[in-house]
Amino acid sequence: MRNVRVLIRNAAIITALAASLSACVVYPARGYYVGPVVAVAPPAPRVEVYGTAPGPGYFWAGGYWGWEGGAHVWHPGYWERPRAGYVWVPHRWYHERDGWHFSQGHWNHR
Repeated sequence: MRNVRVLIRNAAIITALAASLSACVVYPARGYYVGPVVAVAPPAPRVEVYGTAPGPGYFWAGGYWGWEGGAHVWHPGYWERPRAGYVWVPHRWYHERDGWHFSQGHWNHR
């Protein structure tokens, strides 16, 4: 009978420990890079030819080299409408000790 109680107690302790550890979720700090680290530098940006803006105030968000399927892939630029109180930060690659990292273009609040 004593062995059954010890077995039940140990099972309860292991279950509680497993449940508490599985509830731990670790999120990266804000701004932490979560994309792939690329060993190959991106090619030079392509020269893009674009026409007239579709409306007043529009600006050209230039194309960029993305990383897809283990290779650099060109994403063409596009016209973007400005947003009041925000500034556009273009896409860019930057190099660190472990390789190349990509920063997606985004809007920053002024």
